[in-house]
Amino acid sequence: MTGTNPSRRRFVRTLAAGTAGAAIGLPAKSYARILGANDRIGVGMIGMGRMARGHLNTLVEDPGAQVLALCDVYEPNLRYAARSAPEAQTYGDLRRVLDRADVDAVVVATPDHWHALATIMACDAGKDVYVEKPSSVTIGEGRKMVEAARRHNRVVQVGTQQRSGAHFQYAVEIVRSGMLGPVSFVRTWNYSNDYPDGIGAPPDSDPPPGLDWDLWLGPAPNVPFNPNRFGVFLDENLAYARWANFRWFWHYAGGMMTDWGVHLLDVVQWAMDVAYPQAVAAMGGKFYLTDNRETPDTLQATFRYPTFVCTYENRVCNARPMDGHGYGILFHGAAGTLYLDRSGLEIMPEPGSDVLPAKIESVGGDHARHVRNFLACVRSREKPISDIEVGHRSSSTAMLGNIAYRTGRQLAWDGANEQVVDDPEANRYLLPQTRGPWTL
Repeated sequence: MTGTNPSRRRFVRTLAAGTAGAAIGLPAKSYARILGANDRIGVGMIGMGRMARGHLNTLVEDPGAQVLALCDVYEPNLRYAARSAPEAQTYGDLRRVLDRADVDAVVVATPDHWHALATIMACDAGKDVYVEKPSSVTIGEGRKMVEAARRHNRVVQVGTQQRSGAHFQYAVEIVRSGMLGPVSFVRTWNYSNDYPDGIGAPPDSDPPPGLDWDLWLGPAPNVPFNPNRFGVFLDENLAYARWANFRWFWHYAGGMMTDWGVHLLDVVQWAMDVAYPQAVAAMGGKFYLTDNRETPDTLQATFRYPTFVCTYENRVCNARPMDGHGYGILFHGAAGTLYLDRSGLEIMPEPGSDVLPAKIESVGGDHARHVRNFLACVRSREKPISDIEVGHRSSSTAMLGNIAYRTGRQLAWDGANEQVVDDPEANRYLLPQTRGPWTL
């Protein structure tokens, strides 16, 4: 097939030989060489839920970091976290963590609706920040995060940890090399089956002991406690029985579109070297689940970029996989297709192409490498691999998918000015409706 040269052939043979991992690693200025240049980095943890526990385990094992503070509005989460960091002080209010002069950096692993405000407050207090994805719930508050980071010269890393994955980095090289030929279509998806009960529909009730519900709500509207809005279910060992359900309510998150879609769309924009789509359309609905979630159980969003189209699909009432995969990314090029997920990558040639088929398995450890990249940049003052501008752009694309779904029409996106063109209703979704005193 035309457009596939010998250099591409050698590229795929390198993959087939299994040597891809040697070509990828940490940035040239590695964490190991930077470590020891200064004192240990004092770290505060804001939010001690399921994802934060993984961050905490990485940090307590890192000789260049010292966890000084643990913060959560739910006392059982603090009790669990203190097992791993018994010397850290515990707090119920993030402001007490930010007041500490010995805290150099914070990890923000709260529910999504707290990401922006906590990050901006931390930057204002002179702290560097590792913030979980999506970077925010609305695009406007995400832009304010970028501005706060730049205004105070802070290092802010977003938790799209696949950018620290060796095989993800190699996949990006493959796409950008042109080996697949022109890529005109990219598909991303998440499939599962929670029919019919989903997360259930428990009634409103009193908050559980040890929870500051008003502070958990923070900038979100004041509503009665509901077990699913809070979404934390711990077993007798204080371990999470499942992922928290707050992600299925619009005031706190954006459903699967921003919970998982942002991971996939981030890789698409990285590999295709684009910052944002030109137009977005989406259709779906909550058709069959009988639970009290607000986000759809079925959704398909389409994003148009200058040279390709990308789709994101989510269904939670049927788990039949795509080519054997319940989630993933497919880059469809004229010379071949690249499949990518956290377990590895696969190249599938087009008929007549001289691209060779190949598979590479992940070496794992993406999460720990991502945290260590952040710590390295705290020392070096370089931008991290998922700098807040990059994380904000990827999160914004997922949010645009939700806005298109909620307005029911195609949106033309002015990415330079971050506005929907000639659509006041859609632009109302760009900024949150915050509750005092928690305003940006």
